[in-house]
Amino acid sequence: MIAHQEERGSGTVLTLAAIAALMMLIGVVHVVGSAAVAAAQAARGADLAALAAADAARGLTAGDPCTVADDVATRNGVMLRHCVITGDHDTEAVVEVVVPVLPTLLGPGAEPPGSAGRGWEAVGSARAGPPADAWG
Repeated sequence: MIAHQEERGSGTVLTLAAIAALMMLIGVVHVVGSAAVAAAQAARGADLAALAAADAARGLTAGDPCTVADDVATRNGVMLRHCVITGDHDTEAVVEVVVPVLPTLLGPGAEPPGSAGRGWEAVGSARAGPPADAWG
């Protein structure tokens, strides 16, 4: 049987469309996976920075609590955005950290609306210190 002239090459077009759809799916999975990794890194970095700051605030380690938190955050690949030492006896640390999501792949100009040029970020926050009733 002879194929009609208008059907020639349709298999190639369908194959290319399937490949393009698969590549788009792989890209979406990569972006979502990178966002999940960045969120986990931000949560871990916030926890460690808050614990380090609380230890410094209680005098268990030397240094200014927020400086210590910034150092720990930097060593864990996150940026300290906010640090506050609070509580009744100034022994509670509250920190917020950020991790860029796909900073090199998205490139300049690919920021989400309202991000003020910061790009896509995963944010983590944590509190460390004594329990609320520890000082009775």
